[in-house]
Amino acid sequence: MALEATFRDLLVGLQKLHDSVNALQVTAGDKPLKDASAWADGFEEEILEMMGSLHECRKAALNARRAINHPLDLDRARRTLTASQDAFQRIERQFVSNLVSYEKLRQLARLADERRGEWRGWATSIKHGIDECRPAMEYVSSTLARCWQEIAEHAGSTSISVRTTSIGQKIVIPAAERQRVRPPAGFVSTAPES
Repeated sequence: MALEATFRDLLVGLQKLHDSVNALQVTAGDKPLKDASAWADGFEEEILEMMGSLHECRKAALNARRAINHPLDLDRARRTLTASQDAFQRIERQFVSNLVSYEKLRQLARLADERRGEWRGWATSIKHGIDECRPAMEYVSSTLARCWQEIAEHAGSTSISVRTTSIGQKIVIPAAERQRVRPPAGFVSTAPES
């Protein structure tokens, strides 16, 4: 796949992930007003942190995409893709430890069982939102790997050609000086006579 297309796929995947996490954030913020829950508030904050990391990831990926446009700057693409990869790894850690860990899902189920009513519907929506994030996370992860593969292939195929040209030297002696200076034997002057 072409370098440009792979990086474009990365941006598309990050947009899908953004849409999924944003929908989850909206759902988390739409929690029932009755019987407020500190756990639900903390869960919403964790999603906001993930959104911040996602913003960094997308910004770096966009800069990487720009670096592969003409003129191709593989070093800049590598540096910005590294920043995007680092942010994405932070997103993965946040997702695993703050949203889908066994403990978090158990607390979500407990909240639904204890509070019932609107809270049960909210918890079901949260679980569904988390499940919607998984495919986008996997897609971005595999697309990042393809971006690295494309960079490696382009770096390995970069060719350098050296072209030499001969540059002559033209020496012009003013007419007044020509009388005093005798050219060496075999010297042919191309200067016009004055």
